[in-house]
Amino acid sequence: MIAFVSGEVAAAGPDGAVIDVHGVGLAVQCSPATLAGLRVGEQARVPTSLVVREDSLTLFGFADDDERTVFELLQTASGVGPRLALAMLAVHTPNALRRAVAAEDLTALTKVPGIGKKGAQRIVLELKDRLGGPVGDGADEVRAPVKAEPWRDQVQMGLVNLGWSAKDADAAVDAVAADLDGGETPPVAVLLKSALKKLSK
Repeated sequence: MIAFVSGEVAAAGPDGAVIDVHGVGLAVQCSPATLAGLRVGEQARVPTSLVVREDSLTLFGFADDDERTVFELLQTASGVGPRLALAMLAVHTPNALRRAVAAEDLTALTKVPGIGKKGAQRIVLELKDRLGGPVGDGADEVRAPVKAEPWRDQVQMGLVNLGWSAKDADAAVDAVAADLDGGETPPVAVLLKSALKKLSK
């Protein structure tokens, strides 16, 4: 298993980054929150989980060791693969997921694209004793939607990482915000793609 990768961030996109490890570019699939902490040209140490399939080797990267641990635990539930586990971490922080499972909060779990009521019930049933309670100070909450709109900083940083100027990134974020109708905020990855469309026009 590859526990982490450390090196210069060579590239970053809406769904992942490339880390230059001693001249070898490793593609790492990441959650939006993880990508928000990576800047092209800067050094980074990214905890990782290697998912092996018959036809592929995929490296998933995380903001910290706790996020990686939860990612791996989520996949012990039937029907939850790495993509869905990453989607869950794009919507909820690790502690928010622990709270949702412990409280059998199906509404919170079904906010994740790809999880219906039956899937949420199965996840609660299978993971309630595995995930445990919140760790740390428990201050982190659902990543999206959230009222404080931290997605603005994440999308802005993502655009800057992709080479856009801070001014252009701010303008694109404002344009995306103007399109939101005040309802549930989409996941950051969706908002980032919308911002890229604004900039490409």
